[in-house]
Amino acid sequence: MTTLAHADPRAFLRGLYAAAVRRALPGHVTADFLPPPPKGRTLVLGAGKAGGAMAAAVDRLWPRDAPLSGLVITRYAHVPPAEPGAPGRIEVVEAAHPVPDEAGRRAAERMLALTDGLTADDLVLALVSGGASALLSLPDPRLSFSEKQAINRALLNSGAAIDEMNCVRKHLSAIKGGRLAARCAPARVVSLLISDVPGDDPAVIGSGPTVADASSCADALAILDRYRIEVPAAVREALDSGALETPKPGDPAFAGHAVHLIATPRQSLEAAAAVARAAGIPAYILSDEIEGESREVGKVHAALARAVARHGAPFARPCVILSGGETTVTVRTKGGRGGRAGEFLLGCAMALQGQAGVHVLAADTDGIDGVEDNAGAIVSPDTLARAASLGLQAAAHLDRHDSYPFFEALGDLVKPGPTFTNVNDFRALLVL
Repeated sequence: MTTLAHADPRAFLRGLYAAAVRRALPGHVTADFLPPPPKGRTLVLGAGKAGGAMAAAVDRLWPRDAPLSGLVITRYAHVPPAEPGAPGRIEVVEAAHPVPDEAGRRAAERMLALTDGLTADDLVLALVSGGASALLSLPDPRLSFSEKQAINRALLNSGAAIDEMNCVRKHLSAIKGGRLAARCAPARVVSLLISDVPGDDPAVIGSGPTVADASSCADALAILDRYRIEVPAAVREALDSGALETPKPGDPAFAGHAVHLIATPRQSLEAAAAVARAAGIPAYILSDEIEGESREVGKVHAALARAVARHGAPFARPCVILSGGETTVTVRTKGGRGGRAGEFLLGCAMALQGQAGVHVLAADTDGIDGVEDNAGAIVSPDTLARAASLGLQAAAHLDRHDSYPFFEALGDLVKPGPTFTNVNDFRALLVL
């Protein structure tokens, strides 16, 4: 039987990616989680790559006669087009990601000020998605903003896992790690979260600005030491003494609060699997929690695809193998262009060795791989041969973390533009 997967593997894979993104769009998933309007006023606070779209969804769905105002921070160029007739009651500010900038710092400062005067009759709707850790950046007074930026860069380049990075970020922040919720007391806080982290822990998503934090200053200090990241002496002393401790589970500040995961990586993988099966291709989800060095994860996925292609095990051909999570890149040389998805694909392509019948798409669901204008790219059986004909060596590009120009030269970049959501890495291996 000839399917779209056989006739046009690239279009098939792009369709799976589109289905995964569509499942996580705030406009599709917000309505079921909104509480009724309170006796008092409703204040919307939030941050993340999906922040603009989440704010637009709440603004559209919230009763027109109920008080609504607020401030949400999103990444530059991640504000969706305004809907005709939209009330426009929530201010959306753009700031830098993944390294914070002054626009984000000023907006976070304003956000804390908006919590002044809240009462027990008021409601705070917290809209948090991936990217909030960088966008909602207001360092503890012991730390200058430039020092916070430097620590953030070091964490990004260290190869630390997302939960490790966010543990450190929470303890060095004046707003994350539950501190925003504590400032909202005595108002009730309802947090609507779009998860971009393995395991979907609300305390890790965006560094949990409205969620109690079970990690400790000692944990943060151990992570800094593990990755040899320097911090100012005053900050190290404050971590060592526990002076930078975050609000913990059981703190009265969180009484009556509610937390809802409105979109998760697993749900997006299941949506992609459903599209594949409807097209006549069996689909298997490995996991939505895969972590590790991107290039090494790529090699492991390639080994699995080769086993299926050559031996029909552990899955029979044809099939599509899906996975998600958040891999990391330990930056050893500077100057390369590319992100996690590109690094995964280079490692995967080299390990596939041109295996016939295997096509791979890897892309970030926010539409941006690292800081470039692509979400990811596609690998085909002829990727290495076409690259060689252009004088490109995959190993050399991988060594210098330079995946973008490699796949750009081949015309294999995936460029959907900002998607206005973020449920992390999406990977699909089609074996025909």
